[in-house]
Amino acid sequence: MDDRMYVCIDLKSFYASCECVERGLDSMTTDLVVADPARGNGAICLAVSPSLKSKGVKNRCRLYEIPSGMKYIIAVPRMKLYMEYSAKIYSVYLKYISKDDIHVYSIDECFIDITDYMKIYGLSAKEMAMMLMDKVLKETGIYATAGIGTNLFLAKVALDITAKHSKDRLGYLDKKIFKDKIWHHRPITDIWNVGRGIAARLESHGVYDLAGVALMSEKTLYKEFGVNAEYLIDHANGEESCTIKDIHNYKSKTSSISNGQILFEDYNFNDAKIVLREMVDMLSLDLVDNNLFTNSISLYVGYSKDVIRPSGGTKKLSEYTNSSKKLVQYFLDYFDSTVKKGYPIRKINIGFNNLSENTGFTIDIMGESEEERREKDLQKTVIAIKKKFGKNAILKGTSLEEKATGQMRNKLIGGHNGE
Repeated sequence: MDDRMYVCIDLKSFYASCECVERGLDSMTTDLVVADPARGNGAICLAVSPSLKSKGVKNRCRLYEIPSGMKYIIAVPRMKLYMEYSAKIYSVYLKYISKDDIHVYSIDECFIDITDYMKIYGLSAKEMAMMLMDKVLKETGIYATAGIGTNLFLAKVALDITAKHSKDRLGYLDKKIFKDKIWHHRPITDIWNVGRGIAARLESHGVYDLAGVALMSEKTLYKEFGVNAEYLIDHANGEESCTIKDIHNYKSKTSSISNGQILFEDYNFNDAKIVLREMVDMLSLDLVDNNLFTNSISLYVGYSKDVIRPSGGTKKLSEYTNSSKKLVQYFLDYFDSTVKKGYPIRKINIGFNNLSENTGFTIDIMGESEEERREKDLQKTVIAIKKKFGKNAILKGTSLEEKATGQMRNKLIGGHNGE
């Protein structure tokens, strides 16, 4: 749809920039990393300031990878603070753009359909993007970068590949410029939604860039990638039919909720079950709170240093339920039957799938027992207490065991310090 114009705006080194602003410093000239030194010298830097990047320090590096001679500030992650900044920046956009024309892609990135606003404000696409970036900088002190394109895909690629090399932090792509500048770009993993797995499969066909994808037969692509070949074919030609309106109108045919964690140390088989029990207890509260039931569970267990392949999978249950007691037992049984004993465990992910409200099906042919009704009443009470006084206001005995992680995780946001 070449008659429309989109902007994809990214907040530069967002977490690091927030920390610089909080300290009254300029992120473009301040050497700062966001990391938790309490996790040791191997802690991952969640963000690196533009100043440090210009000196060769890579984003998402580990602390020990930063040259020892460099002087820099270490800021402990504060996820709640970053969410507040993100909300404030979104409110800046809303002063000039309707929420119907904004798609928030992540905490530091969004897409905006600026087509109608260019006419309203009498600005070109680049002027419109620059105006929004300047407003954000003026009101929050956060620098931004923007990609402009005639569809969402081109706007994102313009941001990721061309804007970073531009002095004004702006990139622009239409289909013609895309074929001139991006078609032969390598590595292909720089392209949005082309991960290492897809790249490796393309490489097996002697294809290393989008120009090569465009020359592949559709039959070969569909055989290799199935229905996902459609996206590769469109993107190789600079096309994208999806609009922001389509994204807002999309409703998933299936629903699920999940939770996962990377453990701070290696856990043995029995200690990992303590954490699993905690996780299922906590996630089941979300089911009760939203009057949802599940008849399918997922479990993923990763081992330390990938000593063996991960264990787990998806298991269909014989009933729909949101009983914590039942779900814990289902997971423990599945854990016992799939997880390898004697290997150090480092990752646990769980999921409740095929969620449904209590309509149109029989939860249990015998109905809820008195014990189950009491459990549900107790769960609702726990939910109310947690909402009023915080997640750690009431805990099960499991969370007080030495290897439990719930109390600590309740203080985190996105796995990091939530303060």
